[in-house]
Amino acid sequence: MAYRTLNPFTEQLVREYPEHTDAQVEAALAKADALFRSDWSQGDMAPRLAVLARMAELLTERSDTLAQAMATEMGKLVEQGAGEIQLCAGIAKYYAENAAKFLKPETIDTDLGEAWVQHHPIGVLIAVEPWNFPIYQLNRVIAPAIAVGNPVMFKHAGIVPHCAKLFEQLVRDAGAPEGAVTNLYVSSGKVAELIGDDRVQGVALTGSEDAGSKVSARASEKLKKSTLELGGADVFVVLDDADIERAAEIGTQARLANAGQVCTAAKRFIVHEAVAEAFLTAFKANMAAAVLGDPMDPSTTLGPLSSEDALNGLEKQVDAAVSAGATVLAGGKRADRTGFFFEPTILTDIARDNPAYFEEFFGPVAMVHVVKDDDEVVRIANDSHYGLGGSIFAGDIDRARTLATRIETGMVFINTATTSMPELPFGGVKRSGFGRELGDVGIKEFVNRKLVVIASGEAVQTVG
Repeated sequence: MAYRTLNPFTEQLVREYPEHTDAQVEAALAKADALFRSDWSQGDMAPRLAVLARMAELLTERSDTLAQAMATEMGKLVEQGAGEIQLCAGIAKYYAENAAKFLKPETIDTDLGEAWVQHHPIGVLIAVEPWNFPIYQLNRVIAPAIAVGNPVMFKHAGIVPHCAKLFEQLVRDAGAPEGAVTNLYVSSGKVAELIGDDRVQGVALTGSEDAGSKVSARASEKLKKSTLELGGADVFVVLDDADIERAAEIGTQARLANAGQVCTAAKRFIVHEAVAEAFLTAFKANMAAAVLGDPMDPSTTLGPLSSEDALNGLEKQVDAAVSAGATVLAGGKRADRTGFFFEPTILTDIARDNPAYFEEFFGPVAMVHVVKDDDEVVRIANDSHYGLGGSIFAGDIDRARTLATRIETGMVFINTATTSMPELPFGGVKRSGFGRELGDVGIKEFVNRKLVVIASGEAVQTVG
């Protein structure tokens, strides 16, 4: 596959990167495996946590450089890029300060005697990561892996090779030894080969449903642990007692952030009929006020899509939705300008037999459903192949709590947009994947939870 930087604002090629050779990949894997068997992985955690603490400092120091690289490669607004790096610094700092507590032995009460569970690294991991959050997606896998002691080899998306290189260098500059984190410019076929190698013990992927199914199938074939964070069609519920102006403002941000290219973006707006007119009026005005422009310009509020392929795909989706009966309330087409821009778009009247009903729109396109009551909210929310996140805006918090328990997703946020924080487990259900990243749950996805028992009294008969 091609690794290249093509600026989505100017449509100009910046640089191409050659793929790593088979010999280079083998040498990298050998170094990673050797590191796993060394004191770095098997010994005292303190040196690894010191690397994480330094990573947090370097991420903050290099925020401008990293944000500009993201703007150039995939069109993220520099302000949003800086926010991404701030989150990454927080993740590194969080695990530097809390990993020892999360990974300490856990005592178990048993009649056999003394028992506890230890947490050990399992070996080299493969991470396959997408372009939409080029540093965050890497960091939320790599930061806990460093704390645990699992070396990581990662394949980033082909359109963000410079971001991949910058992050690898940052980790090395933070003091991580060679082999702890390795950037690979390789094909999907090479990833499949690596998953099959006995030295690799796990794989984490964030990406499309298609990529996830292929990677998880390969991992299952080789009996390797995997975690998947895939697509989403998150709901943004507005109840009849919600603060409408605030819901419309946050809903706009939740749909347009990163040009709508967010797995947990608000995509399906489910609005109570009593407030639908007021919400749509405010929502339409907010969407129309978006300023399309250079992601490097602080006045820009909506940047380009990441690539021409992304733009063409989104345009085809919207056209197909309209052909099947959807109404365009705003936008509906690519912007008439240089760059891979799509107009902020609102679609209504989306019947269940419209292909758009079950699709994920990875761009600034909102689908709106008007409902009569809370039961219809739940019916539409759960009538989806995905189950990543969602938001509920309401005045009655107890009512929102009840709805949150009924919605089939991995995450629900009340009176705020779906977001990510170092301490909050991130992940979904259904075709949105499995496993969790971040928090105290995420750090234990790729560990050997080893049981140790010291028997007291007479020996007992074994079973199993």
